[in-house]
Amino acid sequence: MKYTLILVCLLLAACNLSGAPQPIAAGPTAYIDPSYPTMESAPVTLMQTTSGIEVRADRAWRDGKQVNVDVCFTLLDASDWTVASASLQYPGGSIIDFGSTMLSIQEPVEGQSGLRCDTLSFLNVPPDADLSSVAVTIDAIAAQPRAEDYCMIYMPKIQQDLSERGIAITLNCADVNGVQTMQIAGKPDTMSQEEAEQEVYSDKYFTKPGPWSFIFNLGQ
Repeated sequence: MKYTLILVCLLLAACNLSGAPQPIAAGPTAYIDPSYPTMESAPVTLMQTTSGIEVRADRAWRDGKQVNVDVCFTLLDASDWTVASASLQYPGGSIIDFGSTMLSIQEPVEGQSGLRCDTLSFLNVPPDADLSSVAVTIDAIAAQPRAEDYCMIYMPKIQQDLSERGIAITLNCADVNGVQTMQIAGKPDTMSQEEAEQEVYSDKYFTKPGPWSFIFNLGQ
Protein backbone atom coordinates (compact mmCIF):
# COMPACT_ATOMS: atom_id res chain seq x y z
CA MET A 1 0.00 0.00 0.00
CA LYS A 2 2.85 2.32 0.91
CA TYR A 3 4.55 1.71 -2.43
CA THR A 4 1.28 2.31 -4.26
CA LEU A 5 0.87 5.76 -2.64
CA ILE A 6 4.43 6.71 -3.57
CA LEU A 7 3.83 5.68 -7.17
CA VAL A 8 0.62 7.74 -7.37
CA CYS A 9 2.43 10.82 -6.00
CA LEU A 10 5.19 10.47 -8.57
CA LEU A 11 2.67 10.21 -11.41
CA LEU A 12 0.78 13.34 -10.24
CA ALA A 13 4.01 15.32 -9.96
CA ALA A 14 4.97 14.34 -13.50
CA CYS A 15 1.58 15.48 -14.82
CA ASN A 16 1.91 18.86 -13.10
CA LEU A 17 5.35 19.44 -14.60
CA SER A 18 4.23 18.60 -18.14
CA GLY A 19 1.20 20.93 -17.85
CA ALA A 20 3.19 23.91 -16.55
CA PRO A 21 3.24 26.91 -18.95
CA GLN A 22 6.42 27.18 -20.93
CA PRO A 23 8.32 30.49 -20.86
CA ILE A 24 7.75 32.65 -23.97
CA ALA A 25 10.89 33.39 -25.90
CA ALA A 26 11.53 37.08 -26.39
CA GLY A 27 11.08 38.15 -30.02
CA PRO A 28 13.53 40.27 -31.96
CA THR A 29 13.45 44.04 -31.30
CA ALA A 30 14.17 46.89 -33.69
CA TYR A 31 17.83 47.96 -33.73
CA ILE A 32 18.42 51.68 -33.52
CA ASP A 33 21.81 52.51 -34.95
CA PRO A 34 23.46 55.02 -32.59
CA SER A 35 25.54 56.31 -35.52
CA TYR A 36 22.51 58.28 -36.79
CA PRO A 37 22.06 61.21 -34.39
CA THR A 38 19.14 63.56 -33.93
CA MET A 39 19.78 67.26 -33.43
CA GLU A 40 17.93 70.54 -33.97
CA SER A 41 19.24 74.02 -34.75
CA ALA A 42 18.10 77.55 -35.55
CA PRO A 43 19.76 79.29 -38.52
CA VAL A 44 22.54 81.83 -38.16
CA THR A 45 20.49 84.23 -40.32
CA LEU A 46 16.73 83.94 -40.07
CA MET A 47 15.57 85.75 -43.23
CA GLN A 48 16.84 86.69 -46.69
CA THR A 49 15.35 88.55 -49.65
CA THR A 50 16.27 87.92 -53.31
CA SER A 51 14.33 88.56 -56.55
CA GLY A 52 11.62 90.25 -54.49
CA ILE A 53 10.94 87.01 -52.56
CA GLU A 54 11.46 86.95 -48.80
CA VAL A 55 12.46 83.52 -47.47
CA ARG A 56 12.54 82.64 -43.78
CA ALA A 57 14.13 79.53 -42.28
CA ASP A 58 12.68 78.65 -38.89
CA ARG A 59 14.67 75.55 -37.91
CA ALA A 60 16.51 72.50 -39.17
CA TRP A 61 16.83 69.10 -37.59
CA ARG A 62 18.77 65.94 -38.28
CA ASP A 63 16.78 62.74 -37.95
CA GLY A 64 18.64 59.60 -38.87
CA LYS A 65 19.65 59.71 -42.55
CA GLN A 66 17.53 62.81 -43.20
CA VAL A 67 17.91 66.55 -42.64
CA ASN A 68 14.68 68.57 -42.50
CA VAL A 69 14.29 72.34 -42.78
CA ASP A 70 11.17 74.42 -42.18
CA VAL A 71 11.04 77.38 -44.58
CA CYS A 72 8.46 80.03 -45.44
CA PHE A 73 8.44 82.29 -48.50
CA THR A 74 6.30 85.15 -49.75
CA LEU A 75 3.78 84.65 -52.56
CA LEU A 76 3.58 87.58 -54.95
CA ASP A 77 0.54 86.23 -56.77
CA ALA A 78 -1.94 83.35 -56.67
CA SER A 79 0.14 80.93 -58.76
CA ASP A 80 1.24 77.59 -57.35
CA TRP A 81 4.74 78.62 -56.22
CA THR A 82 7.03 75.92 -54.81
CA VAL A 83 10.72 75.40 -54.07
CA ALA A 84 12.02 74.12 -57.42
CA SER A 85 15.70 73.67 -56.65
CA ALA A 86 17.58 73.35 -53.36
CA SER A 87 20.73 71.78 -51.97
CA LEU A 88 22.39 70.85 -48.70
CA GLN A 89 26.16 71.43 -48.53
CA TYR A 90 28.59 70.23 -45.88
CA PRO A 91 32.38 69.78 -45.81
CA GLY A 92 33.21 67.03 -48.25
CA GLY A 93 29.80 66.62 -49.87
CA SER A 94 26.45 67.98 -51.00
CA ILE A 95 22.93 66.65 -51.54
CA ILE A 96 20.47 67.90 -54.14
CA ASP A 97 17.78 65.23 -53.72
CA PHE A 98 14.97 66.58 -51.56
CA GLY A 99 11.27 66.30 -50.94
CA SER A 100 8.84 69.05 -49.99
CA THR A 101 5.77 68.94 -47.75
CA MET A 102 3.49 71.96 -47.47
CA LEU A 103 2.76 73.03 -43.90
CA SER A 104 0.49 76.03 -44.50
CA ILE A 105 -0.46 78.63 -47.10
CA GLN A 106 -1.96 82.12 -46.98
CA GLU A 107 -3.16 83.24 -50.39
CA PRO A 108 -2.19 86.79 -51.41
CA VAL A 109 -4.86 89.44 -51.38
CA GLU A 110 -4.89 92.75 -53.22
CA GLY A 111 -1.99 94.85 -51.99
CA GLN A 112 -0.65 92.17 -49.66
CA SER A 113 1.65 89.22 -50.34
CA GLY A 114 0.77 85.69 -49.34
CA LEU A 115 2.90 83.20 -47.45
CA ARG A 116 3.66 79.52 -47.96
CA CYS A 117 5.51 77.31 -45.46
CA ASP A 118 7.10 73.98 -46.38
CA THR A 119 9.31 71.33 -44.83
CA LEU A 120 12.23 70.46 -47.10
CA SER A 121 13.67 66.99 -46.48
CA PHE A 122 17.17 66.10 -47.76
CA LEU A 123 17.66 62.35 -48.00
CA ASN A 124 20.49 59.85 -47.49
CA VAL A 125 22.77 62.01 -45.37
CA PRO A 126 25.89 59.96 -44.43
CA PRO A 127 26.10 59.17 -40.69
CA ASP A 128 29.66 60.53 -40.52
CA ALA A 129 28.86 63.80 -42.32
CA ASP A 130 30.10 66.88 -40.47
CA LEU A 131 27.02 69.10 -40.22
CA SER A 132 28.45 71.56 -37.71
CA SER A 133 28.30 74.24 -40.41
CA VAL A 134 25.83 72.96 -42.96
CA ALA A 135 24.39 75.27 -45.63
CA VAL A 136 20.87 74.82 -46.94
CA THR A 137 20.44 76.79 -50.15
CA ILE A 138 17.25 77.42 -52.10
CA ASP A 139 18.35 78.07 -55.67
CA ALA A 140 14.96 78.77 -57.28
CA ILE A 141 11.27 79.14 -56.50
CA ALA A 142 9.02 78.37 -59.46
CA ALA A 143 5.34 78.32 -60.38
CA GLN A 144 3.34 75.80 -62.39
CA PRO A 145 0.77 78.10 -64.02
CA ARG A 146 -2.77 76.87 -64.46
CA ALA A 147 -4.41 77.62 -67.80
CA GLU A 148 -6.41 80.52 -66.37
CA ASP A 149 -3.34 82.00 -64.66
CA TYR A 150 -1.80 83.13 -67.93
CA CYS A 151 -4.57 85.65 -68.60
CA MET A 152 -5.32 86.59 -64.99
CA ILE A 153 -1.74 86.90 -63.72
CA TYR A 154 1.02 86.64 -66.32
CA MET A 155 -0.11 88.28 -69.56
CA PRO A 156 0.27 91.91 -68.38
CA LYS A 157 3.76 91.16 -66.99
CA ILE A 158 4.87 89.33 -70.14
CA GLN A 159 3.48 92.00 -72.46
CA GLN A 160 5.19 94.77 -70.50
CA ASP A 161 8.54 92.95 -70.56
CA LEU A 162 8.29 92.29 -74.31
CA SER A 163 7.48 95.94 -74.97
CA GLU A 164 10.36 97.17 -72.82
CA ARG A 165 12.76 94.92 -74.76
CA GLY A 166 11.42 96.13 -78.10
CA ILE A 167 10.01 92.74 -79.14
CA ALA A 168 6.92 93.27 -81.29
CA ILE A 169 4.82 90.41 -79.96
CA THR A 170 1.27 91.17 -78.92
CA LEU A 171 -0.87 88.96 -76.72
CA ASN A 172 -4.57 88.59 -76.11
CA CYS A 173 -6.96 86.26 -74.33
CA ALA A 174 -9.63 84.17 -75.97
CA ASP A 175 -12.27 81.83 -74.65
CA VAL A 176 -11.28 78.21 -75.36
CA ASN A 177 -13.77 75.64 -74.05
CA GLY A 178 -14.91 78.04 -71.37
CA VAL A 179 -11.40 78.93 -70.19
CA GLN A 180 -9.68 82.25 -70.89
CA THR A 181 -6.51 81.28 -72.75
CA MET A 182 -3.51 83.47 -73.57
CA GLN A 183 -2.66 83.56 -77.27
CA ILE A 184 -0.07 85.23 -79.49
CA ALA A 185 -2.07 87.76 -81.51
CA GLY A 186 0.80 89.23 -83.49
CA LYS A 187 4.53 88.79 -84.09
CA PRO A 188 7.20 90.06 -86.51
CA ASP A 189 7.14 88.41 -89.92
CA THR A 190 10.78 87.45 -89.45
CA MET A 191 9.98 85.47 -86.29
CA SER A 192 8.65 81.93 -86.40
CA GLN A 193 5.76 80.80 -84.22
CA GLU A 194 8.15 78.61 -82.24
CA GLU A 195 10.50 81.53 -81.57
CA ALA A 196 7.57 83.68 -80.44
CA GLU A 197 6.36 80.98 -78.06
CA GLN A 198 9.86 80.62 -76.61
CA GLU A 199 9.81 84.33 -75.80
CA VAL A 200 6.31 84.32 -74.33
CA TYR A 201 6.61 81.13 -72.30
CA SER A 202 10.16 81.68 -71.10
CA ASP A 203 10.93 80.19 -67.66
CA LYS A 204 12.02 83.60 -66.42
CA TYR A 205 8.37 84.64 -66.09
CA PHE A 206 7.58 81.66 -63.90
CA THR A 207 10.81 81.26 -61.91
CA LYS A 208 12.36 83.43 -59.20
CA PRO A 209 16.11 82.74 -58.97
CA GLY A 210 17.91 82.77 -55.64
CA PRO A 211 20.02 81.97 -53.90
CA TRP A 212 18.61 82.06 -50.40
CA SER A 213 21.16 80.36 -48.13
CA PHE A 214 20.97 79.48 -44.42
CA ILE A 215 23.66 78.08 -42.12
CA PHE A 216 22.88 75.58 -39.35
CA ASN A 217 24.87 73.68 -36.73
CA LEU A 218 23.60 70.11 -36.65
CA GLY A 219 26.68 68.59 -35.03
CA GLN A 220 29.56 66.44 -36.19
